[in-house]
Amino acid sequence: MTTAPIAAASTQPTARTAVAPPAAQSAAALTGKRRIAFASFVDENYLPGFLVLLRSLALSNPDVCEDFIVLHDDLKPSSVAAIRALHPRVVFRRVDADHYDSYQKGDQDNYLVRKAYFILDVFRIRDYDTVITLDTDMVVLGPLKELLALRRGLAAVAQFFYGDRSRMLNSGLLVIQKEYLTDEFCARLDETGRSGTYELDKHDQGILNAVLDGDFVDLDPKYNFVKRRLSGDLPVPEDTAILHFTGRHKPWQGGEAGYGQAQERWREFDISDAALHAAYVSRPGSHHHDLLVHFATPHVRRTGDVDIARRLALAHIGAGDYQSAVDVMEQVHIPIDEAWPHEVYGHALMSVSRYDEADAQLLLATAAPNRAATAFARLAQISWVHGEDATARAYALAGLTVDPTHRASRLWHQRTTQVPVQQQGSPDQQLAHVAFYMDRQGNAGDKLLPESVRLAFDPDTTTRRWHSVHAHRLFDEAALERVNARRGLVIGGGGLFIPDTMPNGNSAWQWNVPDDLLERIEVPIAVYAVGFNAFDGQSYRAQRFRESLRKLVERSAFFGLRNHGSMEKVRGMLPAHLHDKIRFQPCPTTVTRQLVDDWQDPIVRDDTILLNAAYDRAGLRFGHDYGHFLAQMAQAVRELGELAEVQCVAHSLDDEKLAFDLRREHGISLPVIPMYDFDNDEIRDLYARTRLVIGMRGHAGMIPFGCGTPIISLISHPKMAYFLRDIDRPEWGVSVHDRDLAALLVERSRELLADHAKTVADVHGRQQELWKVTQANAADLRALLGS
Repeated sequence: MTTAPIAAASTQPTARTAVAPPAAQSAAALTGKRRIAFASFVDENYLPGFLVLLRSLALSNPDVCEDFIVLHDDLKPSSVAAIRALHPRVVFRRVDADHYDSYQKGDQDNYLVRKAYFILDVFRIRDYDTVITLDTDMVVLGPLKELLALRRGLAAVAQFFYGDRSRMLNSGLLVIQKEYLTDEFCARLDETGRSGTYELDKHDQGILNAVLDGDFVDLDPKYNFVKRRLSGDLPVPEDTAILHFTGRHKPWQGGEAGYGQAQERWREFDISDAALHAAYVSRPGSHHHDLLVHFATPHVRRTGDVDIARRLALAHIGAGDYQSAVDVMEQVHIPIDEAWPHEVYGHALMSVSRYDEADAQLLLATAAPNRAATAFARLAQISWVHGEDATARAYALAGLTVDPTHRASRLWHQRTTQVPVQQQGSPDQQLAHVAFYMDRQGNAGDKLLPESVRLAFDPDTTTRRWHSVHAHRLFDEAALERVNARRGLVIGGGGLFIPDTMPNGNSAWQWNVPDDLLERIEVPIAVYAVGFNAFDGQSYRAQRFRESLRKLVERSAFFGLRNHGSMEKVRGMLPAHLHDKIRFQPCPTTVTRQLVDDWQDPIVRDDTILLNAAYDRAGLRFGHDYGHFLAQMAQAVRELGELAEVQCVAHSLDDEKLAFDLRREHGISLPVIPMYDFDNDEIRDLYARTRLVIGMRGHAGMIPFGCGTPIISLISHPKMAYFLRDIDRPEWGVSVHDRDLAALLVERSRELLADHAKTVADVHGRQQELWKVTQANAADLRALLGS
């Protein structure tokens, strides 16, 4: 290709009609991320037991917080409030008591019978992949991660009754996978219930036992350790994860003689809400964000505890809720010599662009050696954001003086000591370009993006034609004057619509631009191939983002997003009259072969398969399934090695974790390619020469695709599915949560490699469709910005 799209004539249809918008899908549906819930049937009589169960679950598993479904046929408002106070993600579902009128009930008419029928409503749940039932007469004493990681079948603890050798599951705990949460299985339960071929007097899971006939996955008895095994006042075994108070005499009703030590364990969790809050925040180890916020917020309000406030603020910061972090720290008194709270408060303040106040807090934090390096790095960042490179350099050097290994201080020192690029062109020859300009050893995809955007406008990507505006620097009066002196402003280079990469309070997305300065930009604005990059489970909490987004769309003469999924998300945040301004503009990396002058497809390719995984925001990517993912990748790598040499390609330093974990956990060694050290030509060359790329990062799919190389995406983020949907090849993606991940990867790799020339031709054909859209948009941009 010899001509850039803006300089080329185009007779293509407009980009708005070139590709039909697909139907909207949820993020979870796109990523395949499992939705897990606990469930219990609760009535007023057993409410005291359920409240203790909730407290025990939180205190025994402080890093676990899944939805908790409360099945009930009637609960008082005060009971609902008491339950909500103990869990932040409660879902109340009323059971259909009339549904069970046709069941053969015999003479039974007690709570066990009601529970046996109503717990069957669990199997009518359709919006979760795994449901774990817990009885209200249980307490959780140990970790449940093993249950959360189960992927197949219906699991329970097996029990034998009074010489009866038939295999039955014990009541109370069930781990139910989605193949049982179906209309077909419910029909089997209903048929058995109407037939009466079960024994509720012997077992309160009689209907389910009759249907399963012993066909369930065995769990260790520690997950449903029944009280009767402790007769004679025996102690509860230390490895017990769930203690079940079966029988008529419940602990909240006075208990039963001969089980004193068991009942003492139950009473450990029969505590007030305030005691629960204090006990939870004092638990060692990691804490789930939702639980920490739920319990620490009233605790800090009640006690003013500075250290807990610091932890709570850090939880808000980790979730991108920076204003809440500020609010927490504002309500406590921080002693002058408490460095860590000052540092966290400063971090929160700078994240909402209250920079002067942040400076003051961070300077206080530098007094403590163990926090000084981090505080100095944040001070350097604030100075850099304001364009004060000399001050930023001094702060960074101070951080390195305290800790010579401090990575953030080293980054800011390097960024502020680089020789400035000398401008070659005059302003009237240049376009201003807002982008995230990646540092050396930064993410390889983000490093390539600004140049790729520029290639879509002009073969010359140098300062002769471009004036760089780093998105993360404060857009001030001086920056406004420089932009208004150019021919136009291009905003693009990656997923700029994300709240937490470099947070600010001016826009709440990556470009640190105040509204009043945005409105005073006089030159045409083109938003080009930007992505909406929120993860499944991540949200833009601030109204500030919506307001800034609306103003940007209003001011833009061209507003192109890089996939239809981003278009759907952004339109959902805008008033209807702005929807038509949103158009499709593929990421320019996906049409690299068309953009790079004198591009030559490789005659011979390396006999390699490049494998990439991403680890930023790992909890949002993998949930409870990282162990499963790693085991599946180990299996896949062994089999893929029969097709070609598998190499690990690291877009960033963190991506090397895949190779480390495969070796440590599964004894598999892979060569690691440090792509974060590559320049742009080296990145394109490597991806063009391999036979197949299996990648988790967005640009570990889009860049090789743009170079004409077949891809398979490991989907842990909606944007991967968005891209594959846009090119009409969803089969080129596999969810990291898929039960049969390894088998699918190997099968699809074999298919793509079997006739490699045909597969490459398909990639070229898909790319051509994106090129048509890019050319159509180019005609509009040429009229807007000039050639």
